[in-house]
Amino acid sequence: MTQEDTASDQTNFIADEIDADIAAGRYSRPICTRFPPEPNGYMHLGHAKACTINFDLAERYDGLFNLRMDDTNPTTEEHEYAEAMAADVACLLAPALRERVFYAPACFGQL
Repeated sequence: MTQEDTASDQTNFIADEIDADIAAGRYSRPICTRFPPEPNGYMHLGHAKACTINFDLAERYDGLFNLRMDDTNPTTEEHEYAEAMAADVACLLAPALRERVFYAPACFGQL
């Protein structure tokens, strides 16, 4: 048995909390995780790890994964970084994720 074969059987504190919520019937909608970087630079190892943890949890529970750019100060952030992060996430996970990319400033009025 390889590590990939047992990955979905492994537990961690986040999965334990999700399992408890599901068992208690707390939520009726699918699990939805997000990777919310501030695009003020290129991705680094910490970004990649956070991204894959959230993606794996969404996949484990047949949920949704969103890449949401949390550019809280768009005037100081370069669009180049947001594009590079979206490309890196697609390379890490799957090209289809480009459909699930969101930008926080687009929702500022609603929030």
